[in-house]
Amino acid sequence: MEAIRGRASGGGASGDAIAWSTRELADLAGTTLNTVRHYHSLGLLDPPERSRNGYKQYQVTHLVRLLQVRRIAELGVPLSKLEAARRDSTGLGAELRQTDADVAAEIERLSRVRSDIAAILDVRAPVDAPRGFEAFAARLSESDLALIHICSRVYSASGSSRLREMVAEEPHALRREFDALACDADEATRQLLVRRMVAETSNWRWAEALWSSEEFRSPDLAREEARRTVVASVNEFYNPAQGDVLRRISSSLRDAPLEHRSRPGDAPSLFDVVA
Repeated sequence: MEAIRGRASGGGASGDAIAWSTRELADLAGTTLNTVRHYHSLGLLDPPERSRNGYKQYQVTHLVRLLQVRRIAELGVPLSKLEAARRDSTGLGAELRQTDADVAAEIERLSRVRSDIAAILDVRAPVDAPRGFEAFAARLSESDLALIHICSRVYSASGSSRLREMVAEEPHALRREFDALACDADEATRQLLVRRMVAETSNWRWAEALWSSEEFRSPDLAREEARRTVVASVNEFYNPAQGDVLRRISSSLRDAPLEHRSRPGDAPSLFDVVA
């Protein structure tokens, strides 16, 4: 690295002193020109002397100061508190502990992202598959995947876990039959599908327990808001015949004797109000 050399001024041992340009200082500190200029503007780095031709001449003291500022900033201390941190780092204990918690949360998030990517790559699932549903996302319809995305938001972690079990348990043939139901399907076809889906207690589309239990509902959404969201989604994702089948399933479950219900709770299904 080319440097500007000259005689040291002031006290101390005599000999050659080294001086750097702004770019050289930034490169040596592992940062950028803009960062050095920003630190100057905040008063965190003293301005250097200039040579006769006007070039800045940064000294070793500037490099040390820049490295110190960079070190404190790396720990997540706000620039506004850098001076206080240098004078008394013990006073920033709470700040550092909060930064540590934030870093831990980010590490956890990144670990989850890596796990999600591994799950997608392992089974070659669609990249937008809902988390936890990668293993069977490829055999679900676009409508089912869309509804699962919504339900994953509406349900709590417990609810989403139970939903995942229910989706996994649904027979492939029954899923395909529901997916293939035409919007103008006749009455006999609808009735037969309703009977078959009612018999399959694992069918997740009514999700009776998930909706009726406080444990399974997300704490982030009010019940009515969640209900409206899911109902609107069902109306959007499924054709009229499919919506009709879901309504009938819900009615059959609600009208069944309590001891025969396949899911706990007696609250109406989300699909009661599907138009």
